[in-house]
Amino acid sequence: MSENGNYLLECRGVTKRFGGLVAVNNVDFYIKKGEIFGMIGPNGSGKSTLFNTISRVYSADGGQVFFNREDITHVPPYAITVKGLGRTYQGSKVFPSLSVLENVIVGRHCRTRSFLQDAIFRTPRLRREEKEGREKALRILELVGLADRKDTRVADLPYGLRSIAGIAIALATEPKLLMTDEPAAGLNPKETLTVMDLLRKMRAEMGITIFLIEHNMRAIMNTAERIMVLNYGSKICEGTPREVSADEQVCTAYLGRGYRIQG
Repeated sequence: MSENGNYLLECRGVTKRFGGLVAVNNVDFYIKKGEIFGMIGPNGSGKSTLFNTISRVYSADGGQVFFNREDITHVPPYAITVKGLGRTYQGSKVFPSLSVLENVIVGRHCRTRSFLQDAIFRTPRLRREEKEGREKALRILELVGLADRKDTRVADLPYGLRSIAGIAIALATEPKLLMTDEPAAGLNPKETLTVMDLLRKMRAEMGITIFLIEHNMRAIMNTAERIMVLNYGSKICEGTPREVSADEQVCTAYLGRGYRIQG
């Protein structure tokens, strides 16, 4: 592993296969503490598979993943969350029949210590954790702008707000690094701007490092400080938005010739 203590996440030779298909092929990259790091690439290029391998939804078939200088390649998913690696999913994975506040409280489950007997006997520890969980959930909803929707069923939210609710749930786990998988998918330009502003706010006010997958090129080029490009499971480029957008291989595989960064 690199000796650079500023690296919060580092992947070395990460590989994932599905039978004879190599979905992620020997990928190396790092994310520094406090940065917004983006990942782009065509559909089927392995972006979500890499996300799922890092977060242990899938088991890596090769390579190593380090988080906060600790090898987490084979650490169980729940333990990774406790260590501070949080994530969102495509399609805003939420509990639609619960309220917004209840969803965020559920997200805090990994930070509680109560057991079944605490619930049965309503112990002081359970009551204390319930009170603390509600207070922290309300603060998160204030941060993301959903405090006035706290009692609304998530199923009744507009699609754009469901995406923000998914981010709020992930924030409830108290992540050091938040991995966001296409948070602007299906959103209109105004909603997309709101989500990107929220990611910047989380970094500025909470010190959270962001790892972002996004197909909206204007959004990611104006938000991420560095970007990695995948194609057919392999990394083909990494650099600043301007460097990536000028790369011939990236333009051929994904952006298209003549692509220019827009303000």
